[in-house]
Amino acid sequence: MTVETAMTRHYQQVLTLRSQGKSLQRFTHQVQDVVQASGVVTGLCTVFLRHTSASLIIQENADPDVLVDLENFLAKLVPEGYHYVHSTEGPDDMPAHIRTVLTHTSETIPVMNGRLALGTWQGIYLWEHRARGSAREVVVHVTGY
Repeated sequence: MTVETAMTRHYQQVLTLRSQGKSLQRFTHQVQDVVQASGVVTGLCTVFLRHTSASLIIQENADPDVLVDLENFLAKLVPEGYHYVHSTEGPDDMPAHIRTVLTHTSETIPVMNGRLALGTWQGIYLWEHRARGSAREVVVHVTGY
């Protein structure tokens, strides 16, 4: 559907998520709340994580085994330890940076009828790659009509 108008709306909000250490934390509803507050009916929602040792993914939101398998796979692919040059912040720091490079720090989701156009089984997750929890900032930018 094409919408023609002279005014494009932009709306931003920063969400602060408290991670609990290595885990996947779904925050789809918080992003949807920002979309609703923006008043945008048709557009795009960009979600951007302001960190380098955590990431964002869109993934299965029904069966938690999917998330367990993803965590196990990435742990095997990028093992922790002091065998990295950058290891002054602990054995999980450099692996966290590598895991972030292999995943994403931003996602863009279409907005349709004032809602995120995610599929039935899709959720937006913060993936914490460090052992200790941390406050993570996520910038949500909604643009459209």
